[in-house]
Amino acid sequence: MKPSRGERIYSIAVYIVLSIAGLLCLLPLVHIASLSISSMQAVASGHVTIYPVGLSFDAYKQLFEGTPIMKSFMNSIWITVFGVLFSMVFTILAAYPLTRSYFFGRRTYTFGIVFTMLFGGGLIPTYLTIRSLELINTYWALWLPGLVSVFNLLVLRTFIENIPNEVDEASRIDGCGEWRYLLQIVLPLSTPVLATLGLFYGVGYWNSFFNVLMFINDSGKFNLAVLVQQLIQSQMLLSQMNASGSSEQIVLSPEMVNAAAIIVMVLPMMAVYPFLQKHFVKGVMIGAVKG
Repeated sequence: MKPSRGERIYSIAVYIVLSIAGLLCLLPLVHIASLSISSMQAVASGHVTIYPVGLSFDAYKQLFEGTPIMKSFMNSIWITVFGVLFSMVFTILAAYPLTRSYFFGRRTYTFGIVFTMLFGGGLIPTYLTIRSLELINTYWALWLPGLVSVFNLLVLRTFIENIPNEVDEASRIDGCGEWRYLLQIVLPLSTPVLATLGLFYGVGYWNSFFNVLMFINDSGKFNLAVLVQQLIQSQMLLSQMNASGSSEQIVLSPEMVNAAAIIVMVLPMMAVYPFLQKHFVKGVMIGAVKG
Protein backbone atom coordinates (compact mmCIF):
# COMPACT_ATOMS: atom_id res chain seq x y z
CA MET A 1 0.00 0.00 0.00
CA LYS A 2 1.33 3.41 -0.96
CA PRO A 3 1.96 5.60 2.12
CA SER A 4 -0.15 8.70 2.45
CA ARG A 5 1.27 12.23 2.43
CA GLY A 6 0.95 12.46 6.20
CA GLU A 7 2.80 9.19 6.70
CA ARG A 8 5.63 10.34 4.45
CA ILE A 9 5.95 13.61 6.37
CA TYR A 10 5.96 11.70 9.64
CA SER A 11 8.66 9.32 8.39
CA ILE A 12 10.84 12.21 7.22
CA ALA A 13 10.43 13.97 10.57
CA VAL A 14 11.38 10.79 12.44
CA TYR A 15 14.51 10.30 10.31
CA ILE A 16 15.54 13.92 10.85
CA VAL A 17 15.10 13.72 14.63
CA LEU A 18 16.94 10.40 14.88
CA SER A 19 19.76 11.68 12.67
CA ILE A 20 20.20 14.74 14.85
CA ALA A 21 20.15 12.62 18.00
CA GLY A 22 22.72 10.26 16.49
CA LEU A 23 25.02 13.13 15.55
CA LEU A 24 24.75 14.62 19.03
CA CYS A 25 25.87 11.30 20.47
CA LEU A 26 28.64 10.82 17.91
CA LEU A 27 30.20 14.30 17.88
CA PRO A 28 31.80 14.12 21.37
CA LEU A 29 33.49 10.84 20.47
CA VAL A 30 34.71 12.26 17.15
CA HIS A 31 36.08 15.28 19.00
CA ILE A 32 37.95 13.07 21.48
CA ALA A 33 39.37 10.98 18.63
CA SER A 34 40.53 14.14 16.82
CA LEU A 35 42.25 15.40 19.97
CA SER A 36 44.16 12.15 20.33
CA ILE A 37 45.71 12.32 16.84
CA SER A 38 46.30 16.07 16.54
CA SER A 39 49.50 17.99 17.14
CA MET A 40 50.13 19.52 20.55
CA GLN A 41 50.19 23.04 19.12
CA ALA A 42 46.74 22.62 17.59
CA VAL A 43 45.31 21.16 20.81
CA ALA A 44 46.87 23.84 23.01
CA SER A 45 45.56 26.62 20.77
CA GLY A 46 42.06 25.14 20.74
CA HIS A 47 41.88 24.70 16.97
CA VAL A 48 40.80 21.05 17.12
CA THR A 49 37.06 20.54 16.80
CA ILE A 50 35.77 17.68 14.63
CA TYR A 51 38.72 17.14 12.30
CA PRO A 52 42.29 16.45 13.51
CA VAL A 53 44.81 19.22 12.93
CA GLY A 54 48.45 18.34 12.34
CA LEU A 55 48.22 14.56 12.34
CA SER A 56 50.35 13.08 15.15
CA PHE A 57 50.30 9.80 17.08
CA ASP A 58 52.62 10.97 19.85
CA ALA A 59 49.77 10.76 22.38
CA TYR A 60 49.32 7.04 21.75
CA LYS A 61 53.09 6.51 21.86
CA GLN A 62 53.27 8.29 25.20
CA LEU A 63 50.24 6.39 26.48
CA PHE A 64 51.55 2.92 25.62
CA GLU A 65 55.16 3.57 26.64
CA GLY A 66 54.64 5.85 29.64
CA THR A 67 51.62 4.29 31.36
CA PRO A 68 50.60 0.71 32.28
CA ILE A 69 47.85 0.82 29.67
CA MET A 70 48.53 -2.66 28.28
CA LYS A 71 48.48 -4.22 31.75
CA SER A 72 45.16 -2.53 32.48
CA PHE A 73 43.85 -3.53 29.05
CA MET A 74 44.62 -7.19 29.72
CA ASN A 75 43.03 -6.90 33.16
CA SER A 76 39.86 -5.53 31.57
CA ILE A 77 39.79 -8.40 29.07
CA TRP A 78 40.28 -10.93 31.87
CA ILE A 79 37.50 -9.38 33.98
CA THR A 80 35.11 -9.10 31.05
CA VAL A 81 35.63 -12.51 29.42
CA PHE A 82 35.34 -14.58 32.57
CA GLY A 83 32.69 -12.31 34.06
CA VAL A 84 30.46 -12.71 30.99
CA LEU A 85 31.08 -16.47 30.95
CA PHE A 86 30.15 -16.94 34.60
CA SER A 87 27.16 -14.58 34.42
CA MET A 88 25.72 -16.18 31.29
CA VAL A 89 26.06 -19.71 32.66
CA PHE A 90 24.33 -18.90 35.94
CA THR A 91 21.70 -16.71 34.29
CA ILE A 92 20.75 -19.61 32.01
CA LEU A 93 20.72 -22.08 34.88
CA ALA A 94 18.51 -19.76 36.93
CA ALA A 95 16.12 -18.73 34.15
CA TYR A 96 15.41 -22.14 32.62
CA PRO A 97 13.86 -23.82 35.70
CA LEU A 98 11.55 -20.82 36.21
CA THR A 99 9.99 -21.53 32.82
CA ARG A 100 9.05 -25.13 33.70
CA SER A 101 5.46 -25.40 34.91
CA TYR A 102 6.32 -28.54 36.89
CA PHE A 103 9.05 -26.78 38.88
CA PHE A 104 7.72 -26.70 42.45
CA GLY A 105 7.67 -23.25 44.02
CA ARG A 106 8.76 -21.37 40.92
CA ARG A 107 6.47 -18.43 41.77
CA THR A 108 8.04 -18.19 45.22
CA TYR A 109 11.53 -18.26 43.76
CA THR A 110 10.56 -15.67 41.17
CA PHE A 111 9.19 -13.38 43.87
CA GLY A 112 12.37 -13.76 45.90
CA ILE A 113 14.51 -12.93 42.86
CA VAL A 114 12.42 -9.90 41.89
CA PHE A 115 12.46 -8.73 45.52
CA THR A 116 16.21 -8.15 45.22
CA MET A 117 15.53 -5.54 42.52
CA LEU A 118 13.63 -3.43 45.06
CA PHE A 119 15.77 -3.84 48.17
CA GLY A 120 19.48 -4.37 48.68
CA GLY A 121 21.78 -4.85 51.61
CA GLY A 122 23.67 -1.61 51.07
CA LEU A 123 27.27 -0.67 50.46
CA ILE A 124 28.74 -1.37 53.91
CA PRO A 125 27.15 -4.83 54.36
CA THR A 126 28.31 -5.74 50.86
CA TYR A 127 31.88 -4.74 51.64
CA LEU A 128 31.84 -6.58 54.98
CA THR A 129 30.51 -9.69 53.29
CA ILE A 130 33.19 -9.61 50.59
CA ARG A 131 35.87 -9.07 53.23
CA SER A 132 34.57 -11.91 55.43
CA LEU A 133 34.79 -14.22 52.40
CA GLU A 134 38.42 -13.12 51.91
CA LEU A 135 37.72 -11.92 48.38
CA ILE A 136 39.28 -8.46 48.76
CA ASN A 137 41.88 -7.76 46.07
CA THR A 138 40.61 -10.63 43.91
CA TYR A 139 38.48 -10.47 40.79
CA TRP A 140 35.93 -12.75 42.46
CA ALA A 141 34.85 -9.64 44.37
CA LEU A 142 33.83 -8.17 41.00
CA TRP A 143 32.19 -11.31 39.63
CA LEU A 144 30.21 -12.75 42.53
CA PRO A 145 28.14 -9.74 43.79
CA GLY A 146 26.66 -9.09 40.34
CA LEU A 147 26.87 -12.61 38.99
CA VAL A 148 23.24 -12.65 37.84
CA SER A 149 21.33 -9.55 36.77
CA VAL A 150 17.67 -9.90 37.70
CA PHE A 151 16.61 -7.88 34.68
CA ASN A 152 18.60 -10.11 32.32
CA LEU A 153 17.26 -13.21 34.03
CA LEU A 154 13.66 -12.08 33.56
CA VAL A 155 14.27 -11.24 29.91
CA LEU A 156 15.75 -14.68 29.27
CA ARG A 157 12.98 -16.41 31.22
CA THR A 158 10.31 -14.65 29.17
CA PHE A 159 12.08 -15.52 25.93
CA ILE A 160 12.25 -19.22 26.83
CA GLU A 161 8.59 -19.20 27.88
CA ASN A 162 7.69 -17.98 24.37
CA ILE A 163 9.15 -21.12 22.80
CA PRO A 164 6.10 -23.17 21.67
CA ASN A 165 5.11 -26.03 23.93
CA GLU A 166 4.95 -28.26 20.86
CA VAL A 167 8.75 -28.11 20.64
CA ASP A 168 9.02 -29.34 24.22
CA GLU A 169 6.47 -32.09 23.68
CA ALA A 170 8.12 -33.31 20.48
CA SER A 171 11.52 -33.46 22.16
CA ARG A 172 10.10 -35.42 25.10
CA ILE A 173 8.55 -37.94 22.74
CA ASP A 174 11.96 -38.43 21.14
CA GLY A 175 13.41 -39.18 24.58
CA CYS A 176 15.10 -35.82 25.13
CA GLY A 177 16.10 -35.13 28.75
CA GLU A 178 16.31 -31.79 30.53
CA TRP A 179 19.98 -31.12 29.85
CA ARG A 180 19.80 -32.18 26.23
CA TYR A 181 16.66 -30.11 25.68
CA LEU A 182 18.34 -27.08 27.23
CA LEU A 183 21.64 -27.41 25.38
CA GLN A 184 20.49 -28.60 21.96
CA ILE A 185 17.09 -26.94 21.58
CA VAL A 186 16.54 -24.02 23.96
CA LEU A 187 19.96 -22.38 23.69
CA PRO A 188 20.19 -22.50 19.86
CA LEU A 189 16.70 -20.98 19.64
CA SER A 190 17.71 -18.32 22.17
CA THR A 191 20.71 -17.02 20.24
CA PRO A 192 19.32 -13.46 19.80
CA VAL A 193 18.57 -12.93 23.47
CA LEU A 194 21.80 -14.63 24.58
CA ALA A 195 23.83 -12.31 22.35
CA THR A 196 21.96 -9.32 23.76
CA LEU A 197 22.47 -10.34 27.38
CA GLY A 198 26.11 -11.13 26.68
CA LEU A 199 26.51 -7.59 25.38
CA PHE A 200 24.80 -6.18 28.49
CA TYR A 201 27.09 -8.15 30.78
CA GLY A 202 30.16 -7.35 28.69
CA VAL A 203 29.61 -3.61 28.77
CA GLY A 204 28.97 -3.76 32.52
CA TYR A 205 32.17 -5.65 33.29
CA TRP A 206 34.26 -3.65 30.84
CA ASN A 207 33.15 -0.35 32.40
CA SER A 208 33.37 -1.65 35.98
CA PHE A 209 34.78 1.22 38.01
CA PHE A 210 33.41 1.67 41.52
CA ASN A 211 33.70 -2.00 42.48
CA VAL A 212 37.31 -2.08 41.30
CA LEU A 213 38.16 0.94 43.44
CA MET A 214 36.34 -0.52 46.43
CA PHE A 215 37.54 -4.14 46.35
CA ILE A 216 40.90 -4.04 44.50
CA ASN A 217 43.88 -2.64 46.40
CA ASP A 218 46.68 -3.72 44.07
CA SER A 219 47.18 -1.10 41.36
CA GLY A 220 48.57 -3.84 39.11
CA LYS A 221 45.06 -5.34 38.97
CA PHE A 222 43.28 -2.12 37.98
CA ASN A 223 41.28 -2.18 34.76
CA LEU A 224 41.11 0.42 31.99
CA ALA A 225 38.24 2.34 33.54
CA VAL A 226 40.20 3.04 36.72
CA LEU A 227 43.41 3.86 34.84
CA VAL A 228 41.64 6.33 32.57
CA GLN A 229 39.99 7.95 35.60
CA GLN A 230 43.36 8.30 37.30
CA LEU A 231 44.89 9.86 34.19
CA ILE A 232 42.06 12.36 33.89
CA GLN A 233 42.08 13.16 37.60
CA SER A 234 45.80 13.59 38.00
CA GLN A 235 46.37 15.45 34.69
CA MET A 236 49.97 14.25 34.84
CA LEU A 237 52.09 12.31 32.35
CA LEU A 238 54.31 9.51 33.51
CA SER A 239 57.89 9.55 32.38
CA GLN A 240 58.72 7.54 29.29
CA MET A 241 61.53 5.03 29.29
CA ASN A 242 63.72 5.01 26.20
CA ALA A 243 65.58 2.06 24.81
CA SER A 244 68.73 2.72 26.89
CA GLY A 245 66.71 2.66 30.11
CA SER A 246 67.07 6.36 30.94
CA SER A 247 64.03 8.46 31.67
CA GLU A 248 62.94 11.17 29.29
CA GLN A 249 59.86 13.36 29.42
CA ILE A 250 57.88 14.04 26.26
CA VAL A 251 56.09 17.35 26.50
CA LEU A 252 52.51 16.65 25.52
CA SER A 253 49.21 18.09 26.55
CA PRO A 254 47.55 15.89 29.23
CA GLU A 255 44.33 16.38 27.28
CA MET A 256 45.82 14.52 24.32
CA VAL A 257 46.91 11.49 26.36
CA ASN A 258 43.59 11.40 28.19
CA ALA A 259 41.77 11.46 24.86
CA ALA A 260 43.92 8.61 23.57
CA ALA A 261 43.18 6.59 26.73
CA ILE A 262 39.43 7.13 26.29
CA ILE A 263 39.60 5.94 22.68
CA VAL A 264 41.55 2.82 23.69
CA MET A 265 38.90 2.07 26.30
CA VAL A 266 35.90 2.64 24.03
CA LEU A 267 37.24 0.98 20.88
CA PRO A 268 36.86 -2.71 21.90
CA MET A 269 33.14 -2.34 22.69
CA MET A 270 32.63 -0.45 19.44
CA ALA A 271 34.37 -3.28 17.57
CA VAL A 272 32.21 -5.98 19.19
CA TYR A 273 28.85 -4.25 18.84
CA PRO A 274 28.45 -4.54 15.02
CA PHE A 275 28.67 -8.33 15.27
CA LEU A 276 25.85 -8.41 17.84
CA GLN A 277 23.72 -5.61 16.42
CA LYS A 278 21.55 -7.93 14.29
CA HIS A 279 20.55 -9.83 17.44
CA PHE A 280 20.24 -6.82 19.73
CA VAL A 281 16.78 -5.41 18.90
CA LYS A 282 15.24 -8.82 18.23
CA GLY A 283 16.53 -10.24 21.49
CA VAL A 284 15.28 -7.40 23.64
CA MET A 285 11.86 -7.13 21.98
CA ILE A 286 11.09 -10.85 21.95
CA GLY A 287 12.32 -11.25 25.51
CA ALA A 288 10.12 -8.43 26.74
CA VAL A 289 6.80 -9.36 25.11
CA LYS A 290 5.28 -10.37 28.42
CA GLY A 291 6.45 -10.28 31.99
